[in-house]
Amino acid sequence: MMQRTLGAGLFAMGMLLASTAISSAQVVLVRGNDTDPATLDHHKTSTISESRVLNDLYDGLVTQDAAGNVIPGAAESWEISEDGTTYTFHMREGGKWSNGDPVTSDDFLFAFRRIMDPATAAGYASILFPIQNAEAVNKGEMPLEELGVAAPDPQTLVFTLNGPTPYFLQLLTHQTGKPLHKASVEALGNDFTKPGNLVTNGAFLLESFVPNDKIVLKKNPNYYDAANVKIDEVQWLPFEDRSACLRRFEAGEVLICADVPAEQMAYMKEKLPNQLRIAPYLGSYYLPVKTTKEKFADPRVRQAISMLIDRDFIADEVWQGTMLPAYSLVPPGIDNYVAEPPELDYAGEDLLDREDKALALFEEAGVDPATLEIQLSYNSSENHRNTMAAVADMLSNVGIKSTLNEMEGTNYFNYLREDGDFDIVRAGWIGDYSDPQNFLYLNESGVSFNYPKWSNPDYDAKMRAAAETTDLGERAALLAEAEKIYLAEVPSIPILYYSSRALVSDRVTGYEDNILDDHFSRWLSITQ
Repeated sequence: MMQRTLGAGLFAMGMLLASTAISSAQVVLVRGNDTDPATLDHHKTSTISESRVLNDLYDGLVTQDAAGNVIPGAAESWEISEDGTTYTFHMREGGKWSNGDPVTSDDFLFAFRRIMDPATAAGYASILFPIQNAEAVNKGEMPLEELGVAAPDPQTLVFTLNGPTPYFLQLLTHQTGKPLHKASVEALGNDFTKPGNLVTNGAFLLESFVPNDKIVLKKNPNYYDAANVKIDEVQWLPFEDRSACLRRFEAGEVLICADVPAEQMAYMKEKLPNQLRIAPYLGSYYLPVKTTKEKFADPRVRQAISMLIDRDFIADEVWQGTMLPAYSLVPPGIDNYVAEPPELDYAGEDLLDREDKALALFEEAGVDPATLEIQLSYNSSENHRNTMAAVADMLSNVGIKSTLNEMEGTNYFNYLREDGDFDIVRAGWIGDYSDPQNFLYLNESGVSFNYPKWSNPDYDAKMRAAAETTDLGERAALLAEAEKIYLAEVPSIPILYYSSRALVSDRVTGYEDNILDDHFSRWLSITQ
């Protein structure tokens, strides 16, 4: 009798210990990223791979839900003036930084002034030029205090804009709209981003960052919504080789791959049909041409090169139907644009007819294509390599000699922004907000993302006029006129529209397809 009672007691205790172990087990989400962030200073970032990590670390005044909709973030409410030029935000009561300090409007004021400070040299500063005086401040023509952002008290932040900006709330979800912990940045300088130093206000905090291995984030206990965050630890692993992520995914070692190898699409559709996620995406894939080089200075040469590229082949064969052929920079389905957006006028023409026209343009420009030697550069990825190999083959049809140049991914876009020496490169732009301005501003003179270093006064004038126009219809027409100028000179050659492609384990819940392809770890959970 005693033995039976003791055995029952031991069994019960064992069950209790097992239950406690299960309930205390850490929920770890392992995610594949395209590459390592070049930095976690969000004023120095420019890539999607960086924004993915930053979205886990920080909340802006507004943020996004799982479906990509704008929702309250560090601010719990806001008002917009009738003329659309003043936005007043009210900070969330009890909002805290990861070290326990309160999140205040001063933290945001500090961050917006820092990104506009010419000394910061923030490549993305121009995205915030709708804010009053932002451009002049960024150029050093006005003091930081003249920027149209004010913090009248710790709970209130006020923006004054140059004019109505229909995408402003969406813009504030971008990493350029995230705050900084003023005290740690001022005390630590450039070291503020290091593990142990970085103070964040998002759902997670930085535990460690080992380049080429992984970034580890831990749940932030001071986050205002921590009770609803189901993930205890996020591990971000860099995979410039998309096939490597696929292999780790199939082994159960990675639960989400942010991108997939296009050449294995048929395999994934057969073997992983429920885990493969393909959805519309607000992005364009294009080839910037260094217009300051003599051999590319004539728009007719650039247009001829564009005509030779078989976009349908690249979309269908290289990308296995997960991309769409593109004949414009602004992708379809975008908000606030004209009903019939402009496109390259040979969009519907037969490729052989386009080849004849290309040869005629070369002749007009006085260029023998057989004498052209072009280096085609791209960041590490089998998808990009295969795309550029296809382009090289197409250009060879008229005698153009091309060489492929693969570049390491982490600092690739910094090289392009800093006027690196290239001929034609691979680039892509994912909309930060659903508005054509976000794509067309890439071509404005002086913008760091203007990789071709193209400058056209008429284009700049159209963009300025659109920024100052309050009528949305007139604004859309001006933006379309600007795109027509761009398409006539093709300083960069649009070839594809993106779709998002990911692998998502059926153990992951809360992952919702959305046009911006944003999937914050905050909204995800894992079933055992």
